[in-house]
Amino acid sequence: MKIQSVAILGAGAVGCYVLWGLADKAAANTLQLGVVAEGSRAERLRQNGCTINGQVYHPQVWTPQQAHGVDLLIVALKYGALPGALDSIRTIVSERTVVMSLMNGVDSEELIAAQIGAAHVLPALIKVASHRTEDGVRFDPETTIGIIYGELTAPFDSDRVQAVRALFADTGIHFCVTEHIREEIWSKFRLNVCNNLPQAILGAGVGCYSDSAHIKAISDGLRRELEAIAAAKGIDLSKAAAASTHGSTVPPTARYSTLQDLDAGRHTEIDMFSGALMRMGRELGIPTPYNEYTYHMIKALEEKNDGLFDYTATDAVTCSR
Repeated sequence: MKIQSVAILGAGAVGCYVLWGLADKAAANTLQLGVVAEGSRAERLRQNGCTINGQVYHPQVWTPQQAHGVDLLIVALKYGALPGALDSIRTIVSERTVVMSLMNGVDSEELIAAQIGAAHVLPALIKVASHRTEDGVRFDPETTIGIIYGELTAPFDSDRVQAVRALFADTGIHFCVTEHIREEIWSKFRLNVCNNLPQAILGAGVGCYSDSAHIKAISDGLRRELEAIAAAKGIDLSKAAAASTHGSTVPPTARYSTLQDLDAGRHTEIDMFSGALMRMGRELGIPTPYNEYTYHMIKALEEKNDGLFDYTATDAVTCSR
């Protein structure tokens, strides 16, 4: 198997990392590379391209129909956009297409597999400390951990694992193959829940975790609940590589994706984080009070961004209770 065509669904921070890494192969005509988009989004991409680390890239822009039959589809969407993209994914995927989801959370592969069949899905995750600025997406290529992927069961060095390895070789993309991809995905999920969410509530850089015993206590509470659910599901997080216990190196001022969303007035992926843990906790009979509080707090912050609490002096008076 050789990967000669790649489609990226979702040209945000994660999609831009892949686009950046494969751009030279596309420029050398050794790889067909395109971003899947329609409507006004597609037109903006055609006109403006993607600005990554100060450089403008102009990838091909394909409709789902034009992308049909690519060798590799990389799904790099925000969680809330996935349900609306499932029809596009079905259109893109042919019998030979391999699909890698680089989305956060622990269930995007399951949602995609339910539409196209599990045999198409090569489980994966990405760790990249990227952020949007006025001039596009920025990340540090050297400190980025990158893409971790692998088969759920033997043979772990399958044809498609080798094909993806050959694709990423001699590019700027950092990558690693693992025989414990499920545990690696849950290990990243733990990082996101414990490090993404308390910071988002506080509205401060990641230095808060070392500087505040109170923020650390919240993080530890979220961790205990997640690890209890993982254990009940038979997921041994100790099998994840030691490198998976941390993310890409960032300064104490760094703001992770949930806080970036709130800063920008966007809705977050909290349903994929604490929302998913609350659901799994109910199914398993495991209490999740830290996650329940965190879920409702971040939902309230989204409502605040939506203007729900923009009260004026002319609003009706209510009694305090």
